[in-house]
Amino acid sequence: MPALDPQLEANYNIVAARGGVDEVMQRWSTLSAEFRAQADASLDCAYGPGERERIDIFRSGASAAPLYVYLHGGYWQRGDKSLYSFIAAPFLDAGIDVAIVGYPLCPQVSMTELVSKVHQAIGWLYNHAGQLAINRERINLSGHSAGGHLTAMAACCDWPNLDSRLPRDLLKTAIPFSGLYQLTPLLQTSISDALHLTDKEVSRLSPASLQPAAQIPLLTIVGGAETAEFFRQTDLLIDSWSGLLMQIDRHVEPDVDHIDLIDRLASADSQIFQRIFDWLQ
Repeated sequence: MPALDPQLEANYNIVAARGGVDEVMQRWSTLSAEFRAQADASLDCAYGPGERERIDIFRSGASAAPLYVYLHGGYWQRGDKSLYSFIAAPFLDAGIDVAIVGYPLCPQVSMTELVSKVHQAIGWLYNHAGQLAINRERINLSGHSAGGHLTAMAACCDWPNLDSRLPRDLLKTAIPFSGLYQLTPLLQTSISDALHLTDKEVSRLSPASLQPAAQIPLLTIVGGAETAEFFRQTDLLIDSWSGLLMQIDRHVEPDVDHIDLIDRLASADSQIFQRIFDWLQ
């Protein structure tokens, strides 16, 4: 295991550097519970047998609405879909359906298995769209931090190889923000302690070292007040995938750090919401 690098630790260990994250998450939990109580929702839809293999669906009521699928962050070892229900509110108001995906966490599962479960969840959404009253032809995938990594990994998935019923162009857009696209630096941080990554996993689970499996637009997002490493990670993915996709763009949300970016996402007045709204297929 490589030695701890203090500079990388400071760049990636957002919770330790920022402080006050528990209070922020408690506020998100309260907002989300209030939102779920009044939304048109199908909660805890099981895509697999595991306790965390569940999806929450929120419907806007619009005909043939695009579906915004969200993967939460937490460095693959923390977090729960129930914290993030509140982000669906502006999307529903804009006529967009939302699916928030839960997934098993490290170290209870390996990151390889975690990535596989997320792919399974997305395929399940496509195959069960009729029952869920969502549009399988307009699936747009997005996620924050670890969820940004998982979004990019899904863009590399050969869907027909996973399930012959799935089309290669299952995803219409990929919108990762503040993601980790090259895992090697994390090996020199405390974040890797629970991940137990092997050298092979670091290679095959780093999206910047892979190629997207279909020609889909990619919108990358990063908070303007985030650390240098999150900007570097974002630029690395753009550089690595340049020329491989029909369209790549980057949006910097002004003045927010890694955590506060989520509150901007939940605001219809924010630049990040408008960019995503314009990007959805």
